Amino acid sequence: MSTQNVKIRKGSLLVSEPMMVDNYFKRSVVLITEKSETGFVGFILNKVVDIKINEALNQFESFNHPLYFGGPVQRDTIFYIHTKGEIIEGSTIIQKGLYWGGDFEKVAEMVKANLINESEIKFFIGYSGWEPGQLEGELESESWIVSEAKVENVMSGNYKKLWGNVLKNMGNEFALLSNFPEHPQLN
Repeated sequence: MSTQNVKIRKGSLLVSEPMMVDNYFKRSVVLITEKSETGFVGFILNKVVDIKINEALNQFESFNHPLYFGGPVQRDTIFYIHTKGEIIEGSTIIQKGLYWGGDFEKVAEMVKANLINESEIKFFIGYSGWEPGQLEGELESESWIVSEAKVENVMSGNYKKLWGNVLKNMGNEFALLSNFPEHPQLN
């Protein structure tokens, strides 16, 4: 199941291989939001932290939704992915219907006015980043399986099942991996 020849771009999903033991990325699904000469940026879509977004930011007191752990870089900063790029100025397109960032004050207004809901925006603390050549090396060592992002997967609130669901949707041998036990030594 080599993914060595796969081109990673904005909108790619990185699905950790079943045996990955890294504390941050074990059983993770990462959305790549930026590819440049300086490397890659992405957000882990299926790990939440112990506080909700309304506990982290005063502007969102009525928005009692999960705050996701985006990755180990800049863990003191909040980022967001959303589907409202046509309304939120300064948004960066990831792919059709999916955006990153944009005017924070506009987001705060929309949340306060109930004009945006959990299926349209996800907040992250920190991000995942790779320097040039780093992610390519991880692909060569088969640490990641690459898939295309679907907006409904990215914005799904079913984060606990996302890793397995993405693999199942990839079909064939990938679907078999979705059933691989998290702790095979306990079987």
